[in-house]
Amino acid sequence: MSQDASQDLRQFLDGQKFATIMADPPWRFTNRTGKVAPEHKRLARYPTMDLDDICDLPVAEHLEDTAHCYLWVPNALLPDGLRVLSAWGFEYKSNLIWHKVRKDGGSDGRGVGFYFRNVTEILLFGVRGKNARTLAAGRRQVNLFSTRKREHSRKPDEQYDIIEACSWGPYLELFGRGRRDKWTVWGNQADDDYKPTWKTYKYNSSLAAE
Repeated sequence: MSQDASQDLRQFLDGQKFATIMADPPWRFTNRTGKVAPEHKRLARYPTMDLDDICDLPVAEHLEDTAHCYLWVPNALLPDGLRVLSAWGFEYKSNLIWHKVRKDGGSDGRGVGFYFRNVTEILLFGVRGKNARTLAAGRRQVNLFSTRKREHSRKPDEQYDIIEACSWGPYLELFGRGRRDKWTVWGNQADDDYKPTWKTYKYNSSLAAE
């Protein structure tokens, strides 16, 4: 992915249109002075983007008339996530909550948080166009799922089964890690042989390590 993410995305997609978008942006945290907050060396792991640059990505140019968006956002940046949804042309409707658990099923308290110990992340759900209700499976899907962690910031593979059951393709993943059948994947870690270059959690999600 080049420094000009918008141009890179536009060239990569080359006019393709998608009905379902899933994105896990590299959010940039700031402290109370407005400076980029120290993130325990996470900035060295992958480049972050500021909110305006994420909003400016030309997602709306590559949407079908009726479309769904699934947008990962940290708890602390919920207002930013809602702004991005709107900037990309979606209306917020609901969310899915990922509960991070230990091997014994209890909450995994290794998460970060200034006020509370975060053991959840939010997957915002937005729609665009007419007749944008989820498929039948979505109307039975509860909005909470629990899995174990993988490496830092990587989301659980279980998300794909949920999204594919609830929303129709073509599917586009933004800021993806690795390739997946049925999905077009864009991001600077979207390689077939993607592997983390830093130490991962000893125990990963059920799909990563049984």
